[in-house]
This record gives sequence, C-alpha cells and structure tokens, in this order.
Amino acid sequence: MALVEARQLTKVFRRPEKDPGLRGAVKHLFTRRFTDKVAVDQLDLAIEAGEAVAYVGPNGAGKSTTVKLLSGILVPTSGEVRIDGLSPRKDRVAVAHRIGVLFGQRTQLWWDLPVAESLAVLRDVYGIDHGTYRKRLKRFDEVLELGDVLPVLGRKLSLGQRMRADLAAALLHAPPVVYLDEPTIGLDLAVKDRVREFFRTVRDEGTTVMLTSHDLGDIEGFCRRLVIIDSGRIIFDGALEAVKDAFARERILNVEAETAVPVATLREVLPGATVEPGETPLQFAVRFDRFAMTAGQAVTAIAPLTNLVDFHVDEPSIEDVIRRVYSGELQLERDSA
Repeated sequence: MALVEARQLTKVFRRPEKDPGLRGAVKHLFTRRFTDKVAVDQLDLAIEAGEAVAYVGPNGAGKSTTVKLLSGILVPTSGEVRIDGLSPRKDRVAVAHRIGVLFGQRTQLWWDLPVAESLAVLRDVYGIDHGTYRKRLKRFDEVLELGDVLPVLGRKLSLGQRMRADLAAALLHAPPVVYLDEPTIGLDLAVKDRVREFFRTVRDEGTTVMLTSHDLGDIEGFCRRLVIIDSGRIIFDGALEAVKDAFARERILNVEAETAVPVATLREVLPGATVEPGETPLQFAVRFDRFAMTAGQAVTAIAPLTNLVDFHVDEPSIEDVIRRVYSGELQLERDSA
C-alpha cells in the first residue's frame, strides 16, 4: 500500500455572487447566490515510501489545495485520503506525527516568540527528547545557519530567515512524509544550494517528499517523478525525464561547416527534418523528431556534403517543457494510468 494515497479526491469551494459594497451585501442576504469553484477534481494519486515527487502546475491549478487536503488542513468535498493507512480527518493526531508541512507563504512559528522558543514548543508537542532535539537542531544550523535566527521574534524575521526557521520546524520531528510548498522562496543562492543538498540527503534517508515549486532548480536533481496538475486534474504523472520524451521530442542540431551547402540540398538528405539557415552561410540548424531521426543519422547524412567544423545538439530542458505547458502551448492529455 502506498504511504500517501488519494482516491477520487475532490474539493469544491462555494463563492458568493454579490455586488460590491453594503448594498450588495444586503442584497446577497436575500438572493443567496453562489458559484461553485472546483479546485481539485477527482484526483487519484499514490506516493510510495521514499519517493520524491514534484507536483507542479500553473498558479491556481490546485497544488496548494491538494497539499492542504493531504495534510488534513482542508476536508475534501468527496473522495478520501490515506497517510500510512490513516485518515487525516479521523486520525488527526497520529497523522500530524507522520507528516511535516512547509508552506512558503505561511508560517507555523509563533509570531510573539523567539524562534528558539517556537522550536522548543514543537519539541514538546511532538515528544522529542532533549538529546535528539539538540542533535537535530545542530544539523539544521549547519545547513540553514539558524544561529542568528534563533533569538529573533517570529514577527521580526525577514522572508529568508522565516523560511529557514520554518524548514527546521517542519522537519524537527523527523516525519516520514514531508510536503514542501515553495520551500526555497526568499532564500539567497548560497543557502538555496545547501537546502537543496539537504533535501537530497533527507530523501536518501528514506523520507517521502512531495514538492511543489515554480523554481525548477528545486526539482531537477531531487525528484525522479513529475506530476503536472492543471485545473484540478492531473495531466501527466511519470518519470521526470519521460515528460521530455513524451512532450518535447524535437531536437536541434546546430552545424558549422567548412563550405556552404544549399538549404535545398540539406532538405533532400534530411527528409522529415526542418533546415534553417544560420547567422552565416556556413552555419545552419536542423530541427528533427528524436523518434524519427537520431543526431548521429543527421550527421551521417550531412558529412558527405561538407566537412563539419563543429556541431552540437540542443535538447529542451524540463523547464522549457513545463513553461510551455503553463503558457498553453502544450496540451497534455491526462495520464489514465
């Protein structure tokens, strides 16, 4: 059984339809008109123990709502959630000990307490012994540089300081499941790199991680599985590299030749490919489908026509693919698997 499982998970929010101002509010008391907004739509998701899953999509796609449903913060309209076989709604305390949650736009620190005292409160809430607590705090300090943050009141933290402290709070009780919603927002580049390395260590130790982020640097090198959600529905669920193979098949072979070759001649020896002239008569680019032609085949076809001075192949990055999904250039079909 999957460690995190959602079946036909649906969340519908009711929004009042009313005109602005006092008059609109009074009128709404009598008309009582509402509009249903489906944030998560019959979502099926299973995450195995030890997996690191990237959960991405455009703004308003339902990512944060899904995380709130999986953590028990929101109650689903229909469907069910199981965390290690437990229901976040019915077994709130047991589930709370099994999950850690970080929301980049919200904090779990007490605003009127220094960070050190907030973490101490969480230590007592989760029943962590003092020796283990000190060991974990030292480890967080090495990665997140918490030393200068611990004496600061929660309300006086900068965004970057708060994110570092919230990361420590989310991971303090060593939960087997961690939800990270925009975990590196506000962090400078040096700290961001250390945090990403820390995430990889946590993953390698067996922690199950679900990561939502618009910063694809958080995803590459950390998550092996990618789930793309749009309008509350999963439209892709598979290996991170597979999304490029499935939805970004085009490759570009950039060539610099010793002598000029007519574009028409290149098109004859490269059927199915698109040949574009370059900045000089000696340069050109070949666009081809990697499943119809390999770069090696393209080079072999060109070589008899001229000596090749230089060539390289451009492959789309996962960032390019997801950006095209966000902009609507790629219409992905929902993965029925």
